[in-house]
Amino acid sequence: MRSWLVRLHRWFGLGIALFLFMSGLTGAIIAWDHELDAALNPEFFVAKSSASALPTLPAQSPLELANRIEAADPRVQVTYLPLVAEPGHTLQMGVTPRTNPATGLPYEINFNQLAVDPATGEIQARREWGAVSVSRLELIPFIYKLHYSLHLPILSIRGGIDLGMWLMGIVGIVWLFDSLIAIVLSFPSIKSWRKSLAFRVKRGGYALTFDLHRSGGVWVWGLLMMIALTSVSMNLTNPVMRPIVSMFSTLGSTPFSDPGLALPASPTASPLSREQVVEMARVAARHDGIDAPPGGLLYSPLVNAYGVGYFEAGNDHGDAGLGNAWLFWNAQTGKSIGTQIPGRGSAGDIFMQAQFPLHSGRIIGLTGRILVSVLGVVVAMLSATGFLIWMKKARARRRSASGSKVSVGRGTIA
Repeated sequence: MRSWLVRLHRWFGLGIALFLFMSGLTGAIIAWDHELDAALNPEFFVAKSSASALPTLPAQSPLELANRIEAADPRVQVTYLPLVAEPGHTLQMGVTPRTNPATGLPYEINFNQLAVDPATGEIQARREWGAVSVSRLELIPFIYKLHYSLHLPILSIRGGIDLGMWLMGIVGIVWLFDSLIAIVLSFPSIKSWRKSLAFRVKRGGYALTFDLHRSGGVWVWGLLMMIALTSVSMNLTNPVMRPIVSMFSTLGSTPFSDPGLALPASPTASPLSREQVVEMARVAARHDGIDAPPGGLLYSPLVNAYGVGYFEAGNDHGDAGLGNAWLFWNAQTGKSIGTQIPGRGSAGDIFMQAQFPLHSGRIIGLTGRILVSVLGVVVAMLSATGFLIWMKKARARRRSASGSKVSVGRGTIA
């Protein structure tokens, strides 16, 4: 039995080693994506009006600024709008191209994110978040998307299949099974359990490489399992994780987990205005006991829905706990079509709410982010040492096989 587990661990590990090495290093970086992005690109984050020697101008209404941007460039539609400007910072709006009536196709634009000075309305910078680019302006978003999708294409079948998301989700599933095998192999007997926790630093060389791989994995095994499980949840939420969780607990839905919640868009009706939705959101917050103010407005033409996230300025990631509350409405009728309020719902709902906070470490704030960043380096180290161990053993097997052939040959000649 053990020999079969060794083989499975070897081939599972080799199959996912490169992917885990890449995702470990990129994960260590994107634990600090906002801070690194701001340090690299102050022109995208710092409002010019706040950096000037002139008296600070008051921020204008983000809703009005979004309307002005769309009026100035009819090709674009604002799809994500921060509702409060962080002091001294730009408003980072998400945009998507509208349909060109002459061609019936989306306008061609080379950006999907704008940095807008909240006091003057000036567009300070444009970029395509997630572009395959290592320019300073797009480097951190490039690394972020590389982490979970490898920038692989989306197949235009059955509504779109994201090859990268599926591949990295499958890697996560294999990693889960391989981690279970690894912990069994790490403790071959009760008497030798201490060896599985030790590092032969003084011996160095292969002995230390082996211990880094085995003992290094044992010390953080539970955390690695958590990262592996949440990676599956993040990449394969609807096709894998939600169906499994729903076998044990009822789950609430949003238009992104169940697109059928949002009625198809009527070609004769226009979406509600952003102002109407924000007012609905304020009323809903009082009704649902949400303390935070409306912090971000999301519009998705794909599912014909608006969403409003509730958070203070600058806390759009959700810096602690289970994240921010989100409420959703049909974009044309204003009918409520989903809620996601941290800590509320069934056990399954709370489990699903915890997936991103656990994966990012933000569930315990700054400490968690530091821990996740360290774990990313550990994952890369385990992948590299596993490959080195396999290389050494593969060379030994080849030498052994070569020696056996020579012995057989000599025996035949004799």
